[in-house]
Amino acid sequence: MSPASAARVLDPASLDRLRGLVTLADGVHDDLSTPAARAALARAELVVTGWGAPVLTPEVLAAAPRLRAVVHAAGSVRHHLPPAVWDRGVAVSSAAAANAVPVAEFTLAVVLLAGKRVLASAAEYRARRVLAAGEVCASGGNHGATVGVLSASLVGRRVVELLRPHDLTVLVHDPHVDPGEVRRLGAEPVGLLELAERSDVLTVHTPLLPETRGLVDAGVLARLRDGATVVNTARGAVIDAAALTAELVSGRLHAVLDVTDPEPLPPDSPLWDRPNVLLTPHVAGSAGNELRRLAEAAVDEVERFAAGRPFRHPVAHPERSRTA
Repeated sequence: MSPASAARVLDPASLDRLRGLVTLADGVHDDLSTPAARAALARAELVVTGWGAPVLTPEVLAAAPRLRAVVHAAGSVRHHLPPAVWDRGVAVSSAAAANAVPVAEFTLAVVLLAGKRVLASAAEYRARRVLAAGEVCASGGNHGATVGVLSASLVGRRVVELLRPHDLTVLVHDPHVDPGEVRRLGAEPVGLLELAERSDVLTVHTPLLPETRGLVDAGVLARLRDGATVVNTARGAVIDAAALTAELVSGRLHAVLDVTDPEPLPPDSPLWDRPNVLLTPHVAGSAGNELRRLAEAAVDEVERFAAGRPFRHPVAHPERSRTA
């Protein structure tokens, strides 16, 4: 991983745990072509990766003849682990489940705020500066509202779980998950268009894959009722950017976008100044003290590897996986 990632994620307690489990090579490597990195690879049975990790190319794999496992102290491994890693029989684990926790917590917060129309109320209150006795600004509420969850991914499942205590109807669209399993999660399985038609808030948790790029297109957005809110903490390109911009500029829909396409938006994007849009800079994922959860998850997997036990969170071969 990059030295900056290592400094952020691998706190002293985690490093101490690692030293008690394995022999650590010296240094943090984000260039695997250096003599020091090649010397470390020649001895390595396990590699711990993170943000800023270089690609484990066939040449890198050839330089690591003893490599048996990769533990990723972050979410997606698609950026740095090609299929050749799995083809070689290397076991792979990811801290994606740990990273799903703050994303789901962020989603819960903004879903409830969207239901209360907090953005619109705050904007109106700021503009008017005064209210008559008993008067309210933009009205809203969460009692009996409907939340549509797009994809029963790791984050999507956690969102459903966090929504369960609230007085909401929760819908899920995921064609790859059995409807019975969706019901066991505590949600109602529906098709994509029905999800849009019935949702007061549509929250997107679909991994960005070739088949999900632009999945939420103009037709899906058009099915959302007037005043509905779109929440995206997944990947910006899952939503058709032009279609979403048109709906938001018209004022028909609201949005909370932690990710966009492109990211960041160009300075002249009309969304920066829309009162019905909240843009956040990819902050839903692990940050600050939440990074300890990633480190703990990664070290837990190293402990299992050192004890000869299978990973708790294995990552399937990318050609057989629908994860990001």
